[in-house]
This record gives sequence, structure tokens and C-alpha cells, in this order.
Amino acid sequence: MIRTLLIVVLLSAPGTAQAECRLAIALALDVSGSVDSRDYALQRNGLAGALRDPRVVQAILARPETPVDLMVYEWSDQGSTRTILPWQAMTSANALESATTRIETAPRAAMPPATALGDAMRHGIRSLASRRCWQRTLDISGDGRSNTGPRPGPLRAVAQTNDITINALVIGHPDPSETTRLTAYFRANVITGPGAFTETARDFSNYKAAMTRKLLRELTQQAISMR
Repeated sequence: MIRTLLIVVLLSAPGTAQAECRLAIALALDVSGSVDSRDYALQRNGLAGALRDPRVVQAILARPETPVDLMVYEWSDQGSTRTILPWQAMTSANALESATTRIETAPRAAMPPATALGDAMRHGIRSLASRRCWQRTLDISGDGRSNTGPRPGPLRAVAQTNDITINALVIGHPDPSETTRLTAYFRANVITGPGAFTETARDFSNYKAAMTRKLLRELTQQAISMR
């Protein structure tokens, strides 16, 4: 299955010489069974709040002639992903605000409770393969380990082959030791690519601050690499 995906992605992956944007970011939000309605709202509104942070706005809109492309989807069980923001180029403040409002207001859909992290990674890799950009990044948010579907680890090789970076935002637990173990799991099985990293939110109430830090780091890394 992974070999088949690798062939499909390689056939569709663009070359950097044909780049139309400087960075494509696919943001994957965890809506598995461990995410209740309060946590769901904190995650969705936290992402919207991070995208409205003046520092993030400035970084995204720094070069509108080679814009940042954004896409947001939710994930849970195998085969259960739902796009809430299709690919859009952030060419202006109005475009960014329109995208942010869509993220904030899209209704929640019923999703199966399982946690198919590998499947979520596979969906993001496929989505990024269509972007003609200088850099492509998949951001996975999650509060637990994969418990169904393809194992996450082998999907990292697919991302590496196609020059896709995967970063993670780990959402912590009341037990700090469990948060530490979960962060280690994401580092070992999910993140990949030059400069790949994990950001950790203490809990869902800290999601906005953690997402802001992560976006600023990604956008700063991308700006430095272009010099």
C-alpha cells in the first residue's frame, strides 16, 4: 500500500523550478474520540486565533507575489478525513481573514472515534503533492497514539522522498509524564524533514499559543532558507 502511494505521489510531485508559491502548509486537526466538544472548539478557535496573530499575519503576507498556500482538514479513523478549508493562496489580508473565518465557522461533522494517525499523514502527503511550491509542510495536531490503520512511521519515508516536511503539535495530558511520552512518540514516528520539530500544548486551552509558536517558527525557517 505504501509503495503504491509512493509511486502516485512521485508522479504528481512538482519540481521547485515550477514553484508558484513559497510555502504550502496543510494543517491536520485531531477530531478523534478523545476530543470532546469543548476541546474541539478550543482547537478550531485556537487555530483561527493563531492565524489572526499580527506576527503570523505579517509573516504569511510578507511576499504576496509568492504566497503561502493553506489547507485545513480534520482526521480521526482510517478513511475519515474532512476538509474544512480547501487549498487557498494567502495573497492578501482579506484572503487570510476569509480563510480564517471559514475555519472558525465550519460546522462540526460526526466522525468515528478511532485514531488513525498514519492515515491522516497519508492524506496530508497526497494533498501536498499537488502544490507547486518551494517548500511543503504537513502539520499534524494530535492528543494520542495511533490505534488503527497504517503505522505512522513508514509514512515518513514517503514524505522524505517527496521533500515534504512533517511537524507536529502534541496536545498534552494532565499527567506530565504522559505528555513527555506522547511527545517522544510523535518525534519517533511522525515528524520528518530538515528542521522538523514538535511543539507541545499543555492542554487544549493552550492550543492557540502553541499553534502561534509553531506557525511563527515554520514561517521563519522558511524565510531563512530562501536567503
